Amino acid sequence: MVALGTVERMTSSDVVFDTLYGQITRLELLPGTKISETEVAKSFGYSRQPVREAFTRLASLNLLLVRPQRATVVRPFSRQLIANARFVRTAVELEIVRAAARDRDKTVDAALKTNLREQADAISAEDVSTFHELDYQFHKLLCAAAKQAFAFDIIAENKAQVDRLCMLALTSKEAMDVLYVDHQRLLQALFGGDAPAADEVLRLHLDRLTPTIEAIYTTHNAYFDD
Repeated sequence: MVALGTVERMTSSDVVFDTLYGQITRLELLPGTKISETEVAKSFGYSRQPVREAFTRLASLNLLLVRPQRATVVRPFSRQLIANARFVRTAVELEIVRAAARDRDKTVDAALKTNLREQADAISAEDVSTFHELDYQFHKLLCAAAKQAFAFDIIAENKAQVDRLCMLALTSKEAMDVLYVDHQRLLQALFGGDAPAADEVLRLHLDRLTPTIEAIYTTHNAYFDD
């Protein structure tokens, strides 16, 4: 889920946004699924205004396709949008791990280690959804460790484009194991102050999605619009 601040500050629009964001990225709402402001508002017991605001925010992340006089749908995958998002995310996150390797906030170390242990537990339980959420939090913690917490907003905006693909890709214990080992190696590099090693591990980690995208394009072509 996208962090929206404290619970006390959450608005009705935030609640709708968080819920739909989770359903879309977990593929509970598949690409091409029609979604109605009226029906969503009724299900939450809200007026249509906060739902419309949430729809606008989701559309800005390219997760919804809002079309005048036509049904709003969950946006299909776009290889071009995914490529754009991956480029931006890689550029930002490489700077994050370099900064963390040079001068990290060591008060975040305990949270990173706990997150890694919980990832291992999720893998043992073959709990893909929990692993996916922990992966999200892991990369958020990296930004905090680099003393650049703001940067995760940029990463999250672009990560949204690939989160749904990750849910299709993380279908086996073996797939989660590979990412977990990447996370282990990345922490070892950061804790050892080895920026070149952190750079290398992160590039490998983010590039693992490349063959996955092509495979998913072949097996789930109907989910793509290009």
